[in-house]
Amino acid sequence: MKTLHSKLFVALAAFAISGTALAQEKTTQAYWVHEDRVKPSMVMEYEKVSKELTDQCKEHNIQTLAWISTQSDDFRYLFVSPIDSLSDISKANKGFGTLRDKMGEEAFDTLFDDMGKCYDAHGDYVIVLDKSLSYMPEGITQTPEGQDYRRFYYLHTTPAGMKGMKEGMQAVKKMYEDKGSKRHYRVYRSGFGTMGSFYMVAIAAKDGVSYEMMGDANEKLLGPEAQAIYGKVMQHVTKMEEVTGKMRPDLAYSPK
Repeated sequence: MKTLHSKLFVALAAFAISGTALAQEKTTQAYWVHEDRVKPSMVMEYEKVSKELTDQCKEHNIQTLAWISTQSDDFRYLFVSPIDSLSDISKANKGFGTLRDKMGEEAFDTLFDDMGKCYDAHGDYVIVLDKSLSYMPEGITQTPEGQDYRRFYYLHTTPAGMKGMKEGMQAVKKMYEDKGSKRHYRVYRSGFGTMGSFYMVAIAAKDGVSYEMMGDANEKLLGPEAQAIYGKVMQHVTKMEEVTGKMRPDLAYSPK
């Protein structure tokens, strides 16, 4: 009975994601995120094992796996893959089964056992990119060339506050468009498997210095009236987290 209930729950969730994707094909994209919270003392070992996993996928050209990788300054490693429904996660997991067959059970199991020693917690969840709220006039991409530095802003709210926050973000985007801002960003919202409701704003830059310089220039461009526009978002925020990180293309994987 428990198994039946779990399968039904996953099926309904998959239907909800795929339905949203079909209804809003041009404006949203769901992503499966696997997050490892690595022990600071084990970072070097973790990266060694993660690189080995990437290399093994490349060597065996595993077709049902693909991800980009991000490392945050608080030792979180995120592996992000686009999906159309939760069933895509099952397909990806079959890719690990294929890798296990090609590597051999002992080598594969040792690899993941070594990785498991490096973190205190890990888990999976879904976030959804909202292209209609994102501001990238030259086209939306998660990996703009030459801009591996990242700043993430998690804007937490209540379920009831999501609608008002979205309206506030629409106003912010219009302001950026009207002013011709050079600071570009992407907006994601919480999805299946996340605790709580939030929007996350991701900003890319060449490095920390470039990020700050870009921010100063943008503040001058937008002017003092921008505070009232930002206020339309902030009035719905119950907690805000600012996370610094960087992309890790050396830990990313894409099949040939």
